[in-house]
Amino acid sequence: MRDAYREAGVDIDAGDALVERIKPLAKGTHRPGVIGGIGGFGGLFSLMGRYKDPVLVSGTDGVGTKLLVAQKLGRHHTIGIDLVAMCVNDIVVTGAEPLFFLDYFATGKLAVDEAEAVISGIAEGCRQAGCALLGGETAEMPGMYAPGHYDLAGFAVGAVERTNMILPEHVKKGDALIGIPSSGIHSNGYSLVRSLLIDSGLFDLDADRADLGRTLGEELMVPTRIYVKDVLSARERFDIRGVSHITGGGLPGNVPRMLPEGLGAELWRGSWRIAPIFELLHKTGQLTEHEVLRTFNAGLGMVWVVPQDQATAVAEAYGGTVVGVVIEDAAQDVHLT
Repeated sequence: MRDAYREAGVDIDAGDALVERIKPLAKGTHRPGVIGGIGGFGGLFSLMGRYKDPVLVSGTDGVGTKLLVAQKLGRHHTIGIDLVAMCVNDIVVTGAEPLFFLDYFATGKLAVDEAEAVISGIAEGCRQAGCALLGGETAEMPGMYAPGHYDLAGFAVGAVERTNMILPEHVKKGDALIGIPSSGIHSNGYSLVRSLLIDSGLFDLDADRADLGRTLGEELMVPTRIYVKDVLSARERFDIRGVSHITGGGLPGNVPRMLPEGLGAELWRGSWRIAPIFELLHKTGQLTEHEVLRTFNAGLGMVWVVPQDQATAVAEAYGGTVVGVVIEDAAQDVHLT
């Protein structure tokens, strides 16, 4: 029997096959509150009995042009971790526990094995974050994407007791800033990364590099660190007054987002380790310090605010470093000293 839709470029059978493959992946992420499973029109989740006065916190993001690196290298099994990380790291800064996640996978022609690899990474990210992969959407759109290309978007929802929210109003002048290390470039700045390290043709992505301890391709595909369990654990043990996820805009663009009006941040040069990949980018592109700090996380995936008398204990407990102090500043700027 003729299949006109398949002739037009959309394979419904391939989509159905993918759904069957990802059902066990999604089931492996289920947690209390999940109702039903993959396959319905909407994902179901119950808050009953878990919170007294819950505030729902939502976040959405993508992976940016790191996708093009994954597609160039043919490495699709970790990019889903990046997708989850970019969403759940944003909502946990409020103190919210991520509850569930949904994904959107769009491509010109569905390659089931490739899509399964991507979604297996999403499931792994959900396991690391402690949230359920509650549903998603796969869209096959011939003519929209070049052959071999796909795009991703993610959506996370979490909850926090209203009385336990981490809010800028809790931050005080003189509080300590704790830098929590990143796992690498994470998922921001890849347009510049590709320009300097891939499109330039100066580097072999598959050659081992002593400075990186692996190949450049492997370094570029290290997934974004998921900080959910660290933040929630630290909140139980210490007075965590502010949390900033260092994404696009780097330290200057993100640290002020956790500060109240009238306060800024003083960051101390040399107080944290700059990973070799950032040194390579710095030298290759002859980038200024400002360009590095504004484009990349520069080695810090998060910055936390804690009272001075807890700074050392928090840093030691979570592998961080005391990197600065909250100061009075009407402009709410970040000052490097």
